[in-house]
Amino acid sequence: MPTPDFLRTTRVSYDAIADAYAAEQPDSLAGRPLESALLAVFGELARARAHGAAQPPVADIGSGPGHVTARLHGMGLPVFGVDVSPRMVALARRSHPGLRFHVGSMTELDLPDACLGGIVALYSVIHVPDDHLPSVFAGFHRVLLPGAPVLLGFQSGTDNGRLHLTERYEREIALDFHWRTPDTVADLLGEAGLEMYARVLRQPQDEEKMPRAFLLARRPG
Repeated sequence: MPTPDFLRTTRVSYDAIADAYAAEQPDSLAGRPLESALLAVFGELARARAHGAAQPPVADIGSGPGHVTARLHGMGLPVFGVDVSPRMVALARRSHPGLRFHVGSMTELDLPDACLGGIVALYSVIHVPDDHLPSVFAGFHRVLLPGAPVLLGFQSGTDNGRLHLTERYEREIALDFHWRTPDTVADLLGEAGLEMYARVLRQPQDEEKMPRAFLLARRPG
């Protein structure tokens, strides 16, 4: 199938700003205790799902420079990163040579059914248009094992809100950001067959202008 326009422009835009982005944000969770705690909760849920058996891998989708992937690895989870930007993947491999990173998209996960022990997607669904999000979450449901968790993080805004950036780090880009409420995203997860476990809304900090929403869900089983 042809690559959707939004996917192509997202890839090109992040390729253009990858080096500057990685230099500015070597670890976006540093100084963010709530995000770190939620990632730890995700890790506990993923381990609990294994029930003492071999821990299945978890995927960090939209892994960028790889710092979240590295944190999951530090928790003792087998993990790999997936990002739409080849340049981001190259930087992640350079910074974390012992970990696996692949070029790919959440819109078409090249993975077998029921193979993952969890999915983390922090600030990556924001680039997916509304009409593609149901199939993305259906894909998450397909590749997750029963009982496996998914952790989403995104800016919380008015439904159908959209920001289009044409420049960042003095580089020309064409990057769309889609804002949604936590309730809207939770409903879409439910329609895809994923059950909610927890939802958290954090108020803006420092230079942030919008609240941050975090949803923990899991495939029933």
